[in-house]
Amino acid sequence: MKLMPFCILKLFFMFSIPFVLFDFSDNSDLESWKIIDDVVMGGRSNGNFMINKNGNGFFYGTISLKNNGGFSSVRYNLKELDITSFAKIVIRVKGDGKTYQFRIKDNLSKYYSFVKQIKTTGKWEFIQIQLKDLYPVFRGNRVNMGNFSSNTIAQIAFLFGNKKAESFQLEIDKIYLE
Repeated sequence: MKLMPFCILKLFFMFSIPFVLFDFSDNSDLESWKIIDDVVMGGRSNGNFMINKNGNGFFYGTISLKNNGGFSSVRYNLKELDITSFAKIVIRVKGDGKTYQFRIKDNLSKYYSFVKQIKTTGKWEFIQIQLKDLYPVFRGNRVNMGNFSSNTIAQIAFLFGNKKAESFQLEIDKIYLE
């Protein structure tokens, strides 16, 4: 067996094909996306998720601070996926100019998620998130451990909660690994 020269191997990984985690235009598996609001703790926020008229995922709702509430999230569980060949997640979104959390879990049995804040502009944009930049959070508090370094992903999620009573909307086209 002949080994590939290092420079060719490096080029292969630099220009590898993205791995699509979810593309709303190609996938009708909307039932696998689950809303989790602060109502699980007695809050009154109300999030919704649907495919909109443009064929994109549409996460929207209203945040209430009543009863110590203040967040809404939408989550998608994957079969634990090996991501050793990838360094970043890319999402194509159109937000409302507000800041959201993009979240992943490497294992569904863990209580914390790895998080990166994403500020939307109100226009369609590609947001690139280096996996190593995702930091661990549980119930809004940073966990005392290192940033994401796992070889697997088991869940992707978006969370909105800016400590304000307000409405939100985030349109999602696709999510992929590079």
